[in-house]
Amino acid sequence: MKKNRWLIALSAMGIHICIGSVYAWSVLTRPIMESMGFSLKETTWTFSLAILFLGLSAGFLGSFVQKIGPRKSGLLSMVFFCSGMFGTAAALYFHSLPLLYICYGVIGGIGLGTGYITPVSTLVKWFPDNRGFATGLAIMGFGFASMIAGPVMQLLVQHVGLIPNFLILGAVYMTIMTASSLYLAPPKAGEVPQADLALRQAGEKKRIVYADSLPQFTVKGAMKTWQLYTIWLLFFTNITCGIALLAVASPMAQEVVGMSPMAAASMVGIIGFMNGAGRIAWATVSDYIGRSATYVLFFAIEIVAFWQLSQVTNSFSFQVLVLLIITCYGGGFSCMPAYLSDLFGTRELSAIHGRILTAWGAAGVAGPLLLALIKETTNSYAVTLQVFSAFFVGALVLMLFLKYQTRHGIVCHDAENLRPVRQKAEVKG
Repeated sequence: MKKNRWLIALSAMGIHICIGSVYAWSVLTRPIMESMGFSLKETTWTFSLAILFLGLSAGFLGSFVQKIGPRKSGLLSMVFFCSGMFGTAAALYFHSLPLLYICYGVIGGIGLGTGYITPVSTLVKWFPDNRGFATGLAIMGFGFASMIAGPVMQLLVQHVGLIPNFLILGAVYMTIMTASSLYLAPPKAGEVPQADLALRQAGEKKRIVYADSLPQFTVKGAMKTWQLYTIWLLFFTNITCGIALLAVASPMAQEVVGMSPMAAASMVGIIGFMNGAGRIAWATVSDYIGRSATYVLFFAIEIVAFWQLSQVTNSFSFQVLVLLIITCYGGGFSCMPAYLSDLFGTRELSAIHGRILTAWGAAGVAGPLLLALIKETTNSYAVTLQVFSAFFVGALVLMLFLKYQTRHGIVCHDAENLRPVRQKAEVKG
């Protein structure tokens, strides 16, 4: 049966909307603390563990996910993630903090990592002409998920209780992720639109360069290049600063510019929307200006935004700057798979993307800890934000160097090739 690539994209979004509910964890923090007697630090570590194991599983299982294909890896993600949800219900029933860490943090985190990378290489192959837009669609679902899951969790906890909340959501996620995974499949011959002949006939200078038509790097070959480690460091920097801001957006808004708790909570809801919207918007922009130019723009914006945020005194400007930063934070995620396909091809994209996602796991722990350390040492959010601005100065310099060095391609001695291969770094001719 011939598959529809838009339904493939919808299936990818289905998986990401389910696993992206992890970003709504803060809605459950207070109910868990009140009913279980756990401290804020103990409860928050559950989320940190989930993000840590997301990165670790994406990194170490990327090659395995690539090998078994999107359908089986999607189902594997469903088994781990939903088992984590049901196990969390059991942990809360027995009032067991270690079991909560194991079920939601470790088991659920493995489901997050495998589910996050599952649709990526598949979507890139289905949309060779708009790789940024395609991966942005799926990863947008991850960003938007908290907008859906947050209110739903709040209602379920209020009306049916904390434990039934996890049982009901686990069953719903199992259904959606199973249906989505069963439809996922790489394209067969003749199912993908070919290059835009009208552009070529018109003699346009810009043309579409299909990742599949370029030399394809294995994960081992990619790991022999300095570019991969540079991208990891840049990704780590963007996530560390962004996730730290996400962690304290509400209390910082109340402390710095005097927003009410209700207004700060409303801002957090808008942050969820902008996180998702930024992912699809920036990914689409990257199809037109190139991925490396988009990352240069991200870091330039964040240098100014974080610095200005450290000096702002009114709530309107504060919210504008926070939301601008969050769009760049989300855009950094959605542009990454397409950027990696530009540099390394699609042959083992899931495995290569998985290696990069270990930066997310590390940043999920480093970001909040770094912010807490600087805040406690200086007793000021302003100094913290200025430090983050300085980080992005370094990131911008490094990104410009990466862009300059890869404008003619990456040379890699891949063990599976008889001679060095040169890979184009940009999709624009």
